[in-house]
Amino acid sequence: METALTIADLKERARRRVPKMFFDYADSGAWTESTYRANEADFARIRLRQRVLVDMTDRSLASEMAGQPVAMPLALSPTGLTGMQHADGEILAAQAAEAFGVPFCLSTMSVCSIEAVAAATTKPFWFQLYVMRDRDFIERLIDRAKAAKCGALVLTLDLQILGQRHKDVRNGLSTPPKFTPKHIWQVATRPAWAFEMLGTKNRTFGNIVGHARNVGDISSLSAWTAEQFDPRLSWADVAWIKEKWGGKLILKGILDPEDARMAADTGADAIIVSNHGGRQLDGARSSISALPAIVEAVGDRIEVHMDGGVRSGQDVLKAVALGAKGVWIGRPFLYGLGAGGRAGVTRALEIIRHELDVSMALCGRRDIRTVDADIIDRAP
Repeated sequence: METALTIADLKERARRRVPKMFFDYADSGAWTESTYRANEADFARIRLRQRVLVDMTDRSLASEMAGQPVAMPLALSPTGLTGMQHADGEILAAQAAEAFGVPFCLSTMSVCSIEAVAAATTKPFWFQLYVMRDRDFIERLIDRAKAAKCGALVLTLDLQILGQRHKDVRNGLSTPPKFTPKHIWQVATRPAWAFEMLGTKNRTFGNIVGHARNVGDISSLSAWTAEQFDPRLSWADVAWIKEKWGGKLILKGILDPEDARMAADTGADAIIVSNHGGRQLDGARSSISALPAIVEAVGDRIEVHMDGGVRSGQDVLKAVALGAKGVWIGRPFLYGLGAGGRAGVTRALEIIRHELDVSMALCGRRDIRTVDADIIDRAP
């Protein structure tokens, strides 16, 4: 893994190792993928101010996110099907994040269950919640997260209906893979991935199968998920979930200042400026371009985080400079996971940490907590 110098290096290794349907699931957006591309491109347009002859010793990236000390202002985003990038993927990513000192957030649509991840880690991880029509199931899911001592609940707001992701449709994505000639070929040409998957029992949606009503196996899961995402989700549901949870609450999927103000009114602890990695409303603005207006609107009332398009430590630095108190990564750690399991996730974090540290120093700062918009080059 040490020879991988960038997140792009890990991406290419993952492409060669992970079956196409699962790699494409991680590496795709909705419809034309214009928002997916804008997430990255808009970061590239932001320039930094180089400063010289300043003391660059004793640098620190330590910070806090939602009241939790972190080694750097970074968290691993909740991503569905993480356990299909690598066997036991959620467990391996959680272990890597724990050792590194940054939060890991488990998705409702994970392959490994809350209980499986809790049994394999020693510190509290965070849990992401999708709200389903079956409110009894949601209450039980929250109770399971409490029992696992999850440190925060991340409520996703922007998936009331599923954006159309053409690569997934064309690939006929399913978990586990369908036994069609195309899917058999994809798995057969990735023997290391297939061998590792044979060695684990975690090959379905562990938080749902056996827990949701009438979902006892994979065959009954598809129909359940198709009808369960609740299009009636409202701010009243946020209040209900906040009361039921009782702990740190983070709202994910804010892209508009008006929604940010309404989110702040709920009393949540933080919001994540996010367009779901460009996987929902194609044509929406990038997360980094939406961030400044949202920070201006609510930054003194609620902690503001962001995700989407982060591919380097420089991107993390730019987001922090524009007001983000925390930056979330999904695809970068998934590329690392697909490329090399836990070691690959660790390598992704090492790459980002190194790039963040060096870039911060070259901008004349020694402590990430002092980084602000003054390091952004706004000259024409």
